[in-house]
Amino acid sequence: MGFGIGESKSRYSRHALSSPESRIPNPESRLLRIEQQPAFVLHARAYRETSLLLECLTRDHGRVGLVARGVRRERTRIPRALLQPLIPIRLGWNGRGELATLTQVEAVASGFDLAGDALLCALYLNELVLRITPRQDPHPQMFADYAETLARLARGEAQAWTLRRFERDLLAHLGYGLILDVDGDAGAPLDPERDYAYRHEHGPAPWRDARDGVRLRGAALLALARDEMPAAEHLPSLRRLMRAVIAAHIDGELRSWSMLA
Repeated sequence: MGFGIGESKSRYSRHALSSPESRIPNPESRLLRIEQQPAFVLHARAYRETSLLLECLTRDHGRVGLVARGVRRERTRIPRALLQPLIPIRLGWNGRGELATLTQVEAVASGFDLAGDALLCALYLNELVLRITPRQDPHPQMFADYAETLARLARGEAQAWTLRRFERDLLAHLGYGLILDVDGDAGAPLDPERDYAYRHEHGPAPWRDARDGVRLRGAALLALARDEMPAAEHLPSLRRLMRAVIAAHIDGELRSWSMLA
């Protein structure tokens, strides 16, 4: 897609300081200026009469909030057509705090051409990243995984397995990695032929009854751990597992879950 390492530029600048006391460095007075940052728009909504509020996933700065001022006017120097999801772009912005001002946008490549269920999967990815990631918490590999997941959807790869792979890796990047190959109680390797429950922040344990929640075959958990596509009959239980884990971290549900099988 053209995203490379070390291509983004950032610098700090400060307003002219007039008094000796004001020349003491103050981190709060620094104006962060970013240029040529690889990014995707996750969500955009109208702001005031002529602007947009953007939530973007960036390679080196994580999720950022930006104000695109004046882009809803008929004439604007920033191309509004690029400020929508699924288009690989480079952004520039400046400002302080969690909401900065967009100064630049340019396309890296054409957008991912997705439709139908593949598009729903991509919108789910955006909602998931938006809900589970804090702002300004960079994970360059997560950014790369997000871009590769869109590419897999565009190539027509198995959608359910593609989503499970992204969810697994996203949780790991954020420090919520799952135990998938050993019994959380005994520490013994999982038995592919045995049924397990998954206990939040504990891991797999032998399944006893319905009170244990999601019932998973050991083979399904091992396939996810090994990044090997599981048997088709195991994919629904893995979906239920990932939703339960994600719901625990976002303290709720995602709207897009109701649209995805």
